[in-house]
This record gives sequence, C-alpha cells and structure tokens, in this order.
Amino acid sequence: PTAVRLLVSQVLAEAASPLSLADIETVLDTAPKSTIFRALNIFLEHRLVHCFEDGSGSLKYELCDNDEECNVGDMHTHFYCEKCQRTFCLRNTQVPIIELPDGFTMTSVNYMVKGVCDECRE
Repeated sequence: PTAVRLLVSQVLAEAASPLSLADIETVLDTAPKSTIFRALNIFLEHRLVHCFEDGSGSLKYELCDNDEECNVGDMHTHFYCEKCQRTFCLRNTQVPIIELPDGFTMTSVNYMVKGVCDECRE
C-alpha cells in the first residue's frame, strides 16, 4: 500500500456518507487527482470499495462492509435527497434479489431511491 492509498482508505473509512472523487480530493488537497483516481480503481478491482451513480452526475465511493471483499449480497440501498443533494446509505435495507435469465451472471447492483430526506422535509 502506498501512502496515498492509505490516506484514501482512511478518508473513506471516516466518511459519514459515500464520497465522490471531488470530495476525496478536497480532503486530500495535496495528493494529485490522478493518484487518488488510480487508488480508487485499484480498490474497485480488489473489491475493497463499491461505487454507484446517485443522480448527481458523479460516481460515489464507499468501503465495503465485508472484511473479505464486496459481493452482490453485501450491497445495500442508497437514498439521494433531491433537495440537499446528499447521498445516504440505508444499510439495513437490502437490495431486492432478482432472478436473471439463464446464462446471465450478476457482478454488481445499484439500488437508488430518490426523494427528500427527513432533515429537508422539516
């Protein structure tokens, strides 16, 4: 592990919600964007993180809950607030299991719910 990889993993571990590349760059303002991006891609290849598109136009990254590696069974629902534009993890809301046609194999799934969060609703 390089110093930047360790820093990126620390930022993701301490984050209260999924982060975009730009979010991570803001925290690690002295690390080159390309190095952060490469670290995220290596984490994705080794299934240490998962990413999803939440409707904001950028990918969001978060560490996998499983100590081994991410798999489809570990995925949870995400909620995107259309008012404050924050993304929340709904860890206790599992992604529905669907049956695929014969010959199809699922490697990832993204289940996004959009609406207004409880803070914005008030």
